[in-house]
Amino acid sequence: MSPKNIKKLEIIRSKLDRLDNKLLNLIKFRTNLVKEVLKLKEFKKEIVDKKRINFILRKIRLKSKKLNIDPKITNRIWKNMILSYIDYEKRNFKKK
Repeated sequence: MSPKNIKKLEIIRSKLDRLDNKLLNLIKFRTNLVKEVLKLKEFKKEIVDKKRINFILRKIRLKSKKLNIDPKITNRIWKNMILSYIDYEKRNFKKK
């Protein structure tokens, strides 16, 4: 790689690092919202809502296409995020 391209790469990576920090803050905010939702659930079986999951994934796919983002990327990200939060809810569910 040329020195010029190395410099460009460093700049892009720095932007990615800043973006990652913003994403972490958004994940923290999302986690707090999930905690609030979890407080409302009375039974562990309420944690997985397949209709809601399908709705979210369809919505993300459509928005991705509109924004010219590869829907395979966003689908994989959202599926993993949803599964991660399902796991989080199951681990933190407290029977009332």
